[in-house]
Amino acid sequence: SNFIFSSSCTVYGQADTMPITEKAPFKAAESPYGNTKQIGEEIIADTTKATRLKAIALRYFNPIGAHKSAKIGELPIGIPQNLIPFVTQTAAGIRKELSVFGGDYPTPDGTAVRDYIHVVDLAKAHIVALKRLIENKNRSDFEVFNIGTGKGSSVLEVIRAFEKVSGQKLNYKIVGRREGDIIEAYADTSLANNELEWKAEYNLEEALASAWHWQQTLK
Repeated sequence: SNFIFSSSCTVYGQADTMPITEKAPFKAAESPYGNTKQIGEEIIADTTKATRLKAIALRYFNPIGAHKSAKIGELPIGIPQNLIPFVTQTAAGIRKELSVFGGDYPTPDGTAVRDYIHVVDLAKAHIVALKRLIENKNRSDFEVFNIGTGKGSSVLEVIRAFEKVSGQKLNYKIVGRREGDIIEAYADTSLANNELEWKAEYNLEEALASAWHWQQTLK
């Protein structure tokens, strides 16, 4: 049997060095979500040792964007917990103000840094990962791969990029840090590039443009 696990960069906690490689040790999870991903990987790794299961864990960084058809996208219930839906809903007038959690991080502009990957690139990673297992090209029964762009962007950089592609001026306010948020995380994707022959194709502006297109169809 073959299994693809939707893991997350949250398994690393606040990594010591950037970019983050798959060899970076697990740190104490900063959130219950991160804890579930750590435990999930451990259970799957144990299962591959005890059974004939072959598995790949894809450690997502920060998926954003929508399909170009604008028929599939992110639609959170209530107030968005992720940055991009909060951005697009603020631009659309659904939210009065975008809260930027933390302006005093040790980053160039003081806001948190993340690796934002287009959801279509993420979907393609699943296809090549499953193909690897089906064709028995895996090097071990349990493999892990970082799935990101390899580039970190701060919250303020995301805001500026969104304003550029949308033509909308965002009303935002920097507020206190949010518990469970890490300072920065962006991927070293060389393992996925080489082993899966996969690489993110969309840049930040393209991903943001697709998210805005999706939001506009919801009116």
